[in-house]
Amino acid sequence: MNFIPSTFIIQLIAFLVLYFLLSKYAFGPLFGMMEKRRTHIQDQIQSAEQNRKESEQLLNEQKEAIQQARKEAYDMIEQAKVTSSKQADEIILQAKNEATRLKDEALRDIENEKNKAIAALRSQVSAMSVMIASKIIEKQIDEKSQEQLVEHYLKEVGGNQ
Repeated sequence: MNFIPSTFIIQLIAFLVLYFLLSKYAFGPLFGMMEKRRTHIQDQIQSAEQNRKESEQLLNEQKEAIQQARKEAYDMIEQAKVTSSKQADEIILQAKNEATRLKDEALRDIENEKNKAIAALRSQVSAMSVMIASKIIEKQIDEKSQEQLVEHYLKEVGGNQ
């Protein structure tokens, strides 16, 4: 292989012309496309990063919302327990008051019936006393017979109780 300087210069000029033409018509659009591609990929990476951050934020918000809902549910359950406990206490108190009232009414009824029975008994005793007196007057008996008659009628009255 021989080195010929004129061929070398022609090849060098041809190379420079080719490089100039390629840089003017091919490299510009090629580098432009590559730059667009790089920009597009960089935008997608940024978009993916932003989406990831938004997803994390939404996940945290959902976790907080779930935690808040659980807290509210727990508070509602506790409030229901307190309310039901108060209602149970009120029902028990009302039942005790009602039982006391019924007991007092029953005691009053018993006392009234007892008083009625005593009044009826007194009425009967009075009627018997009058009857005894009238029989004593009718018979005009002696004192011993009178005593026996009174005791007899008192025993009758005592047996009626």
